[in-house]
Amino acid sequence: MGIRSFFSKPLAAFAAYQTKKWLENPEKTQTNWMQKLVSEAQNTAFGKDHSFGKIKTYEDFKKNVPIRDYEDLKPYIERVVKGEPDILWKNKPLYLAKTSGTTSGVKYIPISKESIHNHINSAKNAILAYVHETGKAQFLDKKLIFLSGSPELDQKAGIFTGRLSGISNHHVPGYLRTNQMPSYETNCIDDWETKLDKIIDETIDQPMGLISGIPPWVQMYFDRIEERTGKKIKDVFPNFELFIYGGVNFEPYKAKLFESIGKKIDSIELYPASEGFIAYQDSQKEPGMLLLLDTGIFFEFIPADEYFEENPTRLHIGQVELNKNYALVINSNAGLWGYSIGDTVKFVSLNPHRIVVSGRIKHFISAFGEHVIGEEVEKAMKHACGIHQEVEIVEFTVAPMVAPAEGLPYHEWLVEFARPPHNPEQFARDLDQKMVELNVYYQDLIVGNILRPLKIKPLKTNAFIDYMRSIGKLGGQNKVPRLANDRKIADVLQ
Repeated sequence: MGIRSFFSKPLAAFAAYQTKKWLENPEKTQTNWMQKLVSEAQNTAFGKDHSFGKIKTYEDFKKNVPIRDYEDLKPYIERVVKGEPDILWKNKPLYLAKTSGTTSGVKYIPISKESIHNHINSAKNAILAYVHETGKAQFLDKKLIFLSGSPELDQKAGIFTGRLSGISNHHVPGYLRTNQMPSYETNCIDDWETKLDKIIDETIDQPMGLISGIPPWVQMYFDRIEERTGKKIKDVFPNFELFIYGGVNFEPYKAKLFESIGKKIDSIELYPASEGFIAYQDSQKEPGMLLLLDTGIFFEFIPADEYFEENPTRLHIGQVELNKNYALVINSNAGLWGYSIGDTVKFVSLNPHRIVVSGRIKHFISAFGEHVIGEEVEKAMKHACGIHQEVEIVEFTVAPMVAPAEGLPYHEWLVEFARPPHNPEQFARDLDQKMVELNVYYQDLIVGNILRPLKIKPLKTNAFIDYMRSIGKLGGQNKVPRLANDRKIADVLQ
């Protein structure tokens, strides 16, 4: 046993003890954070504009702090980006996390001196929770690879600016830096394919214990290694024990990824966002990710079907229910207030509070009133692949075909198969039947002959890679939307 694995076990036990303390009283933990955040920000521009000094209860908070998305908060953020202090949070932020939005273009999300700990400690605690539960720690003595964006940072008004993964790279603990890969120089390469080849050069003969990244880009890494060596990943990296991922639902990628590896290994799901580290998988035995209630974020939840109403219901952690879709709203020590991050979540456990990400508020298909969400198309695809076990999916997306050349409208599933179904027609029928079961509105439209059953459009090899390359979003933290209410992506993929 190496020194890292040896010392990780008492550290993991201490982290588990700290987590247990707030798990025992989640509602009080969150109330304390609401009061602390309001108190510390009452002298900021936002705090003064929203009478933070008068807020005592959650009811007061809801009256004073409206729900906002990035565009709504942008006038304040623009002042932060210009270098003004004490706008959304005290002083200036340490960083501005640069991300892309569908309507806002480039977005700048503040990360404060207080909130950086949420990002760094949460990632560390996810690994320690795994060590504590399983007793496995030897992977820490091997090489660790984090497939991420460039750690090179720019400056805006004296504030360091870059991708979240690049910012986080600067805070990797010193005891892990000596076995972290790839090199800093390689990580700074902007072009993903050039960077990927260089990463393979550096890692292919190393004792890799942990690999982390967004599944489609990790799959691309594995594919390139297989092309070079003709071997499964388990034979190239015999010490590979743990896969850490986030950003997308793992299920559509799982079968192909494990087939590339050549054996089943443990995995940890993370839910990091530029706005805050929301949750991580704390158990290999239980479903879902532990919602992090004691890291500087006060969470609110809006029933997803009310989200676009003028005055939707707002709930705190003590009011949520199992198996209901909620739009996730955060209030943080980075200065995000009533901020809708655009994701929907569903609670799969209330003791402790564990969630799954069920989709995006603005990523849905409702061209005919069906309101199909990401969780439903992913469940349907998983179901169909379970019946047709020869099938392997590289990637897929779904779009409405509102005005076909002939016949009724339908949902078009654009799918890149690694291995196609032996019976494509039956595969499509099974997929459609599951959608009918999962979404009553879709069922009504099918039964009422408003829509015909879905159609599958098989795509050429590397269709999604070519698409992402064409829009300048190949690699890093970028991901293809699972579905859309228009055909902007679908028409390009044809």
